[in-house]
Amino acid sequence: MAAETTAGSLRLDLRAALVIGLSAALCDAICQGVGLHGEAVAYGAVIAALVVRPDFSRWPMAIYPVLLVLVGVCLAIGVSLGLGLADTPHVFVFGLVAALMQLITLVLPSKLRLLSGVVACAGVLPLLSIPSWESWREEMLAIAIGLASGSLLQLVFTPADLVIAEEESAEVEDPPVMERIQAGLRSPFFWRKLLFASLAFGIGEGLGAATPKYLYFGVVLLLNDSIGATLARVRDRMVGVSLGVLMPLLVFNTIGISELSIGLVMGGTAALVAALNRRSYLRTALISSGVAFVGYGPLVDWYIPNRWIDYLMGSGLALIVGLLFFPNSALRRFNALSATAEHPEEVDALKGLLPAASEEARWLGLPAPQLPPAA
Repeated sequence: MAAETTAGSLRLDLRAALVIGLSAALCDAICQGVGLHGEAVAYGAVIAALVVRPDFSRWPMAIYPVLLVLVGVCLAIGVSLGLGLADTPHVFVFGLVAALMQLITLVLPSKLRLLSGVVACAGVLPLLSIPSWESWREEMLAIAIGLASGSLLQLVFTPADLVIAEEESAEVEDPPVMERIQAGLRSPFFWRKLLFASLAFGIGEGLGAATPKYLYFGVVLLLNDSIGATLARVRDRMVGVSLGVLMPLLVFNTIGISELSIGLVMGGTAALVAALNRRSYLRTALISSGVAFVGYGPLVDWYIPNRWIDYLMGSGLALIVGLLFFPNSALRRFNALSATAEHPEEVDALKGLLPAASEEARWLGLPAPQLPPAA
């Protein structure tokens, strides 16, 4: 029985890798066919790969228009400020947009809170090149093509006999927008993240990073309220980035760049992650592969080591900030709460703290924390 389950899981992993590769290649071909080029093509191909769910479950239909509108607005803010403040030092404009993106995340309801990283990244993307409304239109079109091609190919290749479990999402009643904003503004963790998100790009330039944007991405994507959760994200990012650069290097140095090679890179990365049983790192690895191969093409040889080094610097910055400014140990909170937890809400809090507390214990070489027997 176990062997059959393993074989079924392997077949599903290989099918998912095939669909991911085909989606990226198809999106790239369509984008090139309608006259898109440069970074827009990279955005589309990466989105096409990421929208494919390895277990072939479906995204809620509402995610597509919401994602397009949210990304479109954030990109537009970056373009507007990039053009309007063209004579202002780039570091200042980047920091201003970074701060605005953090303020926007306060408005997001709980259902969209997972898109906070998307908001933080989308706003500054226009500032990484020369901002223009033509680029904005191309990027939005490429993202729409990526969403459509990935979703369509997943639908076509979903196994006919696959039983997909219904996702149970607990309904959370959000407080009014003004209350969410006020609660965020009262949090020292919000101001910590906003401040260092605004400074991270300048810190990267000051340290001489070849790609200082990755210090910014390190702060906005990895820095969390607790040390343990930050450590978990750092491990995910560095392992995922490391796995994600292998296929671009291999394919680039053997067959070069084409629609076929793009599919091989993205599908090969998905297959490699599954073969190593590191499925939790798939999303980060795909982003790493797509950005390194589709986004930079012939620059891949110099870009990959610099990207890895600068992301390591970004991870270090996130950890330093988390340790020095309002440090919050999930492991210490878990141990204190587990000694007195009796009420259901306290048990729920323990369960919520467990992943971050376990990560802290792993890094410190301590025994993994355990929930009380009653929990």
